[in-house]
Amino acid sequence: MEKIGLLAGVGHLPVECARAAQAMGYEVYAVGLLSGVDPELPAAVTEYADINVAKLGRIIDYLKKHGVTKVTAIGKVSKELLMNGRHELPDWRMVKLLLSLPDHKDDTLMLTFVAALKKEGIELVDQTLLIRPLMPAAGTLTRRAPSENERQDMAFGFRMAKEIGRLDVGQTAVVKGMAVMALEAIEGTDACIRRGGKLARGGAVVVKVAKPEQDRRFDVPAVGVTTVESMIEAGATALAIEAEHTLLVDRAQTIALAEAHDITIVAM
Repeated sequence: MEKIGLLAGVGHLPVECARAAQAMGYEVYAVGLLSGVDPELPAAVTEYADINVAKLGRIIDYLKKHGVTKVTAIGKVSKELLMNGRHELPDWRMVKLLLSLPDHKDDTLMLTFVAALKKEGIELVDQTLLIRPLMPAAGTLTRRAPSENERQDMAFGFRMAKEIGRLDVGQTAVVKGMAVMALEAIEGTDACIRRGGKLARGGAVVVKVAKPEQDRRFDVPAVGVTTVESMIEAGATALAIEAEHTLLVDRAQTIALAEAHDITIVAM
């Protein structure tokens, strides 16, 4: 039976990925990279270990011990966590990796991590290899379609989000009345939504897209229940995602929660 490693961050997406892999006949060896990994994950995999993301040597040793040569990395591992010191002290392998970086952009971090794995004979594969059905085709996903003003803000926000994606800054824009309320940076999507919603004072539109040169081995955009919960807190009324390029996690629950709060969701 073929083996695959799963480097898991926060959220339910790693669980869905693990179950899909098991259904396809893979043995799944998962590593929980930080506290807050979904508690359902250990039961959904062949073997599970908690190894902090700062312990690169232990992660590599675990994968090699089990003969894993292909891995997927999925779930939220906030760069803010890595930058603010709220993690375990890095081991020597991670220290060397961090010292080699020319900057701390998302793609720089991940491509260096990919290179470190490759040197050990471990290939990082397409994040969406097992979960492409979670990427909706174009269309309105909720019963309520967007208003004309919301459609205009979605189109405007789409362009803004693509631009910050091109700069490798973030993937989310919060807009209202064809004006930018917030752009995602190191704080992550949910904090960006809350910040933009506070400035908009209700009626904000949230747009999340893939980067123009998205590397599907990592950082594929995803939305789900927590995204909608942040929108509810922020008083946002509409969510637009990039069709066939954004993962919609827990689709039924996410859409039901959005509809219960009169939020429209559109895949553009």
